Amino acid sequence: MPQADVIKTLAAKIRRICRLTWAAIGIAVLVGARLLIFTSIVTAMRLAAPNPDAGHITGTVTDVNGDTVPSATIVLEGTILSGPRTVVSNDNGFFEINQLASGTYRVTISAPGFANWTSPEIFLDPGQYLILKGAKLNIAEALTTITVASSAASREELSNEQVKILEQQHVLGFIPNFYVSYDQNAAPLTSKSKFQLAAKVMYNPVTFIGVGIDAAAQQAGDHMDYPQGWKGFGQRYGAIYANDLTDIMIGGAILPSLLHQDPRYFYQGTGTTKSRILHALSSPFVCKGDNGRSQPNYSTIGGDLASAAISNTYYPESNRGVGFVFGNFLLGTGERVAADLAQEFILSRLTHKARN
Repeated sequence: MPQADVIKTLAAKIRRICRLTWAAIGIAVLVGARLLIFTSIVTAMRLAAPNPDAGHITGTVTDVNGDTVPSATIVLEGTILSGPRTVVSNDNGFFEINQLASGTYRVTISAPGFANWTSPEIFLDPGQYLILKGAKLNIAEALTTITVASSAASREELSNEQVKILEQQHVLGFIPNFYVSYDQNAAPLTSKSKFQLAAKVMYNPVTFIGVGIDAAAQQAGDHMDYPQGWKGFGQRYGAIYANDLTDIMIGGAILPSLLHQDPRYFYQGTGTTKSRILHALSSPFVCKGDNGRSQPNYSTIGGDLASAAISNTYYPESNRGVGFVFGNFLLGTGERVAADLAQEFILSRLTHKARN
């Protein structure tokens, strides 16, 4: 075979070997890429799929009054964790910690203004959904003690702060609930603050609306010897407003200032149901003095009596008399007892309270 033909044959074989090599390399790359994609998909599916053996711890953070505590910090610690896990409660005080292996844990909850709460040891079984109970935060001990300075300026400042707190309390967000203290150790009010608080209640728009509803109800029931029509409605409206004004100014400002008594209802919130009922029933007759001690509630009793007596000057002559005065006094006292019971068991849950 001529040398030229040998060279041509050799070159053709080399080209064929190169083509086969590149084809093999292409097939290997294609297979490897597909294997890589398949492996990635399987791994992702495994990571995304929930672990049926994973446990969960959930709960709601509240204070001792049953009000939820938002933005509380929940720290979970356990021997099987590489480090503490931290979550924050939502606006409703709810929290949840997921994907937990079985083992022993401990939960610590903290929030500004509250003492820390730590759970006992919790053993979580595989796949268990555990609802943490008893997570009730107490107000920090350092915040429940108020030291009243001796200077008049400091007492005035503390009293003004108390009024600001009370002004933020509304039932259902709009009905004034200013005469309730949710802090048993609240600083006493000065005389100026007592008058300011009474004025804020009497000049509140909701008060005028409430008086109008009461006057309409009395007119519908033909209560008191006023005429019907707009004239009678106006007379009833004026009489009811005058009753409320004299009662709150005398019993909530004048007498408390003269006798150094606190006109507020102090919410108990804890203890047995019986003790809370007795506390509410006794409040119209026993109050807290500005010195922090319990004493006969001369202010409330005197205010109710004075208001009933003054009403003799503007009610129709046929409705006046000693029996009318004491009847109104007993009615006012009964309404106050009912209001205090409602404060202790119902209105506290419906009242927006300032956290201080």
